[in-house]
Amino acid sequence: MWSPTRPRLTLAGQLLVLQLVVVALVLVFVGVVSVQQSTRTFADERGTRMRSVAENLANVAVVRDQVDQPFAGQTLAPSVDRAVNLSGAGVVTIANPEGRVVASSDPSRIGARADLGDSRVREGRGWTGSLVSDGRRVVAGHAPILDDSGELVGLAVAEQPYPSTWQRFVNAGPDLVLFLGLGALFGAAGSYALSRLVKRHTRGLEPHEIAALADHREALLHSIREGVVAIDVDGRVTMANDGARELLGLTGDVIGRAVDDLGLDPAVAHALRSPDDVQDAVVLVDDRVLVLNRRSASSRGQGIGTVTTMRDRTELTALRSRLSSTLSVTDTLRAQTHEFANQLHTISGLVELGEHDEVRALVGALTRRRADQTEFVSSRVADRAVAALLVAKSSVAAEAGVELRLDPATSVPVLPTDLAGDLTTVVGNLVDNGLDAVRGRPDGWVDVLATVVDHEVRLVVSDDGDGVPQGLHDEIFVRGVSTKPDVPGGRGLGLPLVRLLCRQHGGDVTVSDRDGGGAVFVATLRVPTGDAGIGQDGAHDA
Repeated sequence: MWSPTRPRLTLAGQLLVLQLVVVALVLVFVGVVSVQQSTRTFADERGTRMRSVAENLANVAVVRDQVDQPFAGQTLAPSVDRAVNLSGAGVVTIANPEGRVVASSDPSRIGARADLGDSRVREGRGWTGSLVSDGRRVVAGHAPILDDSGELVGLAVAEQPYPSTWQRFVNAGPDLVLFLGLGALFGAAGSYALSRLVKRHTRGLEPHEIAALADHREALLHSIREGVVAIDVDGRVTMANDGARELLGLTGDVIGRAVDDLGLDPAVAHALRSPDDVQDAVVLVDDRVLVLNRRSASSRGQGIGTVTTMRDRTELTALRSRLSSTLSVTDTLRAQTHEFANQLHTISGLVELGEHDEVRALVGALTRRRADQTEFVSSRVADRAVAALLVAKSSVAAEAGVELRLDPATSVPVLPTDLAGDLTTVVGNLVDNGLDAVRGRPDGWVDVLATVVDHEVRLVVSDDGDGVPQGLHDEIFVRGVSTKPDVPGGRGLGLPLVRLLCRQHGGDVTVSDRDGGGAVFVATLRVPTGDAGIGQDGAHDA
């Protein structure tokens, strides 16, 4: 196990060792090639020489005349010795046509059969090649001995043993030593220069320091709960920690893949790969509300991509929704208080004037109007939470000088508690959005139509305002558009929250332009199947 006090090779030292290993391997390869080349050169040069020796010996007159005589060994010995001395051959042999040795520089071979290998000298042809003679590998030259009539009367053989592998390696040693010295010199110089270059780019860090820094970085990034995603200039993921994988729903190996290939919503993919800096951008990923912050990254003044951090704000958004609902109730109570105060002032004045009949008539008119409004809403909306919200919003709209109209075709039965709660949030946000769009316009109005068909709540909210600018029909649900600056914590979560709630209930929300001006929001939420209170046609079962 490595100890902190154990010395480490520097980057230059490691590169030098690597260079020397490479040089050593190259030299081994060069040595093997050199030995093989030396062997081929020896075979070519000495083979030609041995064939010349054999041919010269075969053309000597005494050899041609005496090769087939009984005492050829003594008669031809001088010619054989002369051939050895002049050529430097290892062994020179004369054999009869059958290949039996009759004279040789090695007396032990006389009477034995010559090793001819695949030579065709018996056919009257000269030959050069390698063969094994007396257990040694030799290069040999063969020549036929012909008499004056051209008849084969004997064979001349000259052989020289191959030098040993060690001798051939030693012969190439000076060159190898030179190569090793030059390789070590250039390797050391190159290692030093390369280490300086690498350390300049790694800010002076040694390899083990870089590895430790990378390990700490990975541990840090994967230990934080917030998501962190790094994208290069080509739009490919270079890093994604565990938090980002969980928040974005990423599976498998995403490193090196393009953002567009991750299966994310197009708006989310665009938010990740955009090169511009972004602060607190709101996006929806399935049933999560994420807040993104993106910064461009650079190295030595050159852009290398972006780093995006993300936080899960789903719970905070839900709390903001509840706070928004509380503020809406507060506004409703304030509007009703203002309305009741005006009515009480009128009644008080009539009482002081003694106009009791007028008081009775006014109270009756106010009661009937309130009762008619409540009856109109409750006869079409059986769910008390939704009905109460619409009645309250009517007072808010009246104070703002806006007409809030409930479409007579509206039909909403009693809904499950969780669905009714989320539907009131959707209705409240869309109605508030419509009221803000027409506030201050003469004769401004907001229409609401809500129905339940085939276990699906369909809510349509339209207004005669300025509408949604072209190109922002989807963007307003991603980044958020709000005209309520008094909401604590910022702006822009109303419409993203509507989309989040709709998708959590298996539906969605869209916006389109209304003929004649204004916007039309259509939100759908699925009603759980099997609910005893909901009929197939949307009517409330008795």
